Amino acid sequence: MNHYRVGIIGATGMVGQRFISLLKDHPWFEVTCVAASARSAGKTYREAVGERWAFDWPIPEKVAGMTVMDAQNIDEIGKKVDFVFCAVDMKKDEIRALEESYARHEIPVVSNNSACRGIEDVPMVVPEINAEHLAVIETQRKRLGSRYGFIAVKPNCSIQSYVPALTPLLDFEPELVSVCTYQAISGAGKTFKTWPEMVDNVIPYIGGEDEKSEQEPLKLWGHLEDRGNGPVIVSAQAPVISAQCLRVACSDGHMAAVSVRFGKKVTKEEILDRWNHYETEAQRLELPSAPKPFLQYFDDPARPQTRLDRDFQNGFGVSIGRLREDRIFDWRFVCLSHNTVRGAAGGGILTAELLCRKGYIQAKE
Repeated sequence: MNHYRVGIIGATGMVGQRFISLLKDHPWFEVTCVAASARSAGKTYREAVGERWAFDWPIPEKVAGMTVMDAQNIDEIGKKVDFVFCAVDMKKDEIRALEESYARHEIPVVSNNSACRGIEDVPMVVPEINAEHLAVIETQRKRLGSRYGFIAVKPNCSIQSYVPALTPLLDFEPELVSVCTYQAISGAGKTFKTWPEMVDNVIPYIGGEDEKSEQEPLKLWGHLEDRGNGPVIVSAQAPVISAQCLRVACSDGHMAAVSVRFGKKVTKEEILDRWNHYETEAQRLELPSAPKPFLQYFDDPARPQTRLDRDFQNGFGVSIGRLREDRIFDWRFVCLSHNTVRGAAGGGILTAELLCRKGYIQAKE
């Protein structure tokens, strides 16, 4: 496997910091460029982040001394990287314009942002679920006029606990899903130090999150359809998902309480068997960050717990518990994922590994 030079756009924010932390000893990827807004450009990364470094461990020394580049300086960044991760904090139309500009400059973009998730030729990928959707990259390249550049995105962090649990059960035809997510403050880019109002608190609203949680799973479960200029992604029509998303007072880890009605009868034993034996494309390809296993189920009714279980498989795995019959639906259960690893930076890294393994990203040197 080749060695890849990686840039992080939006490197000073919490997700950018998590990218830097996770890539410290990555076997394929080396951070060679960090970029942020113009106000951070020209400073060392340590200076630009200052007291906003969110973790207990120190900034990796190699990155700490790097000079932060202006994210808009695409030509210069392109000389230093084979591809970039993007985690900028900007308006959606500005993010889309920036990411498409990188792609047109022949720099592949693996994005943590939501701006391009709804575009039918932009793959929104969880490698364990829909790796085949990468085929739309060729359609996107035609639209953008690029030979090598493209945008691939990861889905919202809120869905990455319960969608992996539902995916092995799709052939039982889930029709209705009711989900309530309990989301950590790091999903808002905050710590208790920077957001003391969240201590001993729950906020029953996260802007845009309900809608993303209802719509994005359907794109993940969608199919490819050629409409004359190459394949695009057509979202699934079922199940109908009703979501409520709450912000809760924990540092990391998104939990979901899920109730499902199926079109086909399914037993508890069948569901557990699917979860316990779910094999994924990421595992078969031996991607460095791929969790083995991807899913774990707890018989203990008091698990999974955020503090105990969010770091399962170094934060890349998903934990499930409390599978039981539902008096209104058919079955209900709870799920847990690490929102800034599996749900954000880690999911982006795993997607980049898939893109490299499949040949969509190539090392220039």
